[in-house]
Amino acid sequence: MTVAEETEVTLEVGQRTELPALPDPAGHHREREMHAILEIGVRGPSGAARAAPAPGTGSALAEVLIVDTSRSMLHPPAKLHAAKDATVAAVRMLPSGTAFAVLAGRFEATVVHPGPGSQVLAVARPGEREAAERAVRLLDADGGTAIGAWLDLARRLLKDQPAPVKHVLLLTDGRNEHDHRSRRPLETVLDACAGQFVCDAWGIGDDWDAELLLTITRRLHGRARAVRRESELTAAYEELIAGLLGTAVPELRIRLTPTTPGTVIRQVKQVVPNEQELRPVPAGPGGRATEYVTRAWGDEVRHFQVVLTADPAGRESGEELQLAAVEITVPGVRRPLRLPPPRPILVRWTDDPLDASRQHPGVRRHELYQRASAAVAQAYRAWLRDADGREAADRALARALALAAELGDAQLLGALRLIESAPGTGRIRPGLKDVDWQHLILSSALTTPPEQPSRESSGPGAGTGRQGAGGPVGAGVPGGRDGGGAAPADASAGGTGPGEAVAGGAGPVGTGAGGAEPADADPGDPGPDHAAPGGGGPGGALPIRPDGLIECPDCRWLGPADSVYCGGDCGRPLRGAPA
Repeated sequence: MTVAEETEVTLEVGQRTELPALPDPAGHHREREMHAILEIGVRGPSGAARAAPAPGTGSALAEVLIVDTSRSMLHPPAKLHAAKDATVAAVRMLPSGTAFAVLAGRFEATVVHPGPGSQVLAVARPGEREAAERAVRLLDADGGTAIGAWLDLARRLLKDQPAPVKHVLLLTDGRNEHDHRSRRPLETVLDACAGQFVCDAWGIGDDWDAELLLTITRRLHGRARAVRRESELTAAYEELIAGLLGTAVPELRIRLTPTTPGTVIRQVKQVVPNEQELRPVPAGPGGRATEYVTRAWGDEVRHFQVVLTADPAGRESGEELQLAAVEITVPGVRRPLRLPPPRPILVRWTDDPLDASRQHPGVRRHELYQRASAAVAQAYRAWLRDADGREAADRALARALALAAELGDAQLLGALRLIESAPGTGRIRPGLKDVDWQHLILSSALTTPPEQPSRESSGPGAGTGRQGAGGPVGAGVPGGRDGGGAAPADASAGGTGPGEAVAGGAGPVGTGAGGAEPADADPGDPGPDHAAPGGGGPGGALPIRPDGLIECPDCRWLGPADSVYCGGDCGRPLRGAPA
């Protein structure tokens, strides 16, 4: 067996290893948190048909396609026509032997194919696909939207399926307004479905709810997307099914084992290409290891953030210790697979507040994405108040623009520019529709990795430890922002197109944001008078202490003199920080 015929899994750990050994300025001995970024990649053998199951193992994929057939799908009828076309296209792509079903969703869910009341999935063959297509073409729309009932039926159909990849593709144009009519509310259904299958959720039309789609997909390890035009749905479905058929690893587990007394695993979450909380599962009887399950990997790279707490008691400053070991396990794969060796998560206790204040770029980047997403949500809530919320909405949009510029995320900037009245104004465009905001909320939930820093930027004193300088290896993530329907609208939706917006304003904060607000200003700040971070706003530059640090005027956090934001509890922009 040659290396080219193997599926390879890679693992890199990025972190700043320094943690403060001394209590904080107030004398408190708070738990010390170590944040590490795990970059995990999967590369399948080139040219291999990875969706084909190993002999005797049955279908590699079990697929349930859910079509919203509530009454609103007829307004306009193009939505239902597009849903039918896309569903038929997806069924036609399923390889022979694939287990599948098509469901129609209203107040309850019904099995369109293989037929009402069916308790098993159909098996894709030429005649079966044709029968499914005929059933889909006959669909009509009536009733309301109760998504919990739809997902619960999908769960029951998939429960006993042996396929390594179980997937649900959900399409809706509504807001789950009739959840109260279901026997089980959506939240309860999501608890039951978690870990049973992966769900991608799509919005179509003008009245879907981005937060609803994100809630579903974050719990069920999928992605939330949408189309602006009904005609785009078929191509989007075909791209998604093609990706599923290219699955290289159905399930991958991250195993963490604390190796130093007092080390506790606090959190593990995916942060690229979107945020998903991972729940721990036992790694087996005995031992201290805990596993975190991720599913349905194609040829791709994902990033995960691990948060550990540690105790410096009895440890020498300057001593580099292993807090935990990271391993990758792939259960049940019947093809050649090459796994990476275990990697350590380290700590070095330090008495130097400058070293202790440094943050790994991947951790910092995720914080910026969280703030940008929160700013978009604040802008939307303020916009809903019409004239009463106009100023607050403008301030929040300006914050989001400044954060996107600092992130260097051209696609997020483009999506924000479609909301902006004109590039550089930081003001909301008049005449927006609610659906414009829903698309922006989805765009703000997608993330990209930090760029690989140059070698020159990672010299002595960079505080990276031996885990790697700056950001994790392999910054290029195929499909990292997921070219699906969450991409911003084109220029015909009004405003300036993404390409123009990036060219006009994707520079550093304070130079390319075109008058944008500070990246994380308080929503109640007057805003327009404030300078961008790093610009030496009102009050002048923050003084540099003899030890080379600056102090946040709000929470008294100490950090490097070039800090753009406070790294303490308040997280405010240090707009007066030295340039």
